[in-house]
Amino acid sequence: MIAEHLLEAALVILALSMLLAALRGFLGPRTADRAVAADLIFFAIIGFITLISLHQQIEALFDIILIATLLGFMSAISMARLGSGGRR
Repeated sequence: MIAEHLLEAALVILALSMLLAALRGFLGPRTADRAVAADLIFFAIIGFITLISLHQQIEALFDIILIATLLGFMSAISMARLGSGGRR
């Protein structure tokens, strides 16, 4: 399985990326900056859940991760459409 120190390193990297995305979300002057930061934070949370499920060997979480990823993708598309003013 995954070595313990690699799992911890991946969790730390995800935490740092979430902090930087939150900072960009708070400081971003445009709505698009905030939307991208929220999307990155959402997918980092999914990464956390994935890594923890790999560590704990809980296979039932993979179905939840798949559904959450699809919903996150759909919300990113919706935000892009909203940001473009409904144009294609």
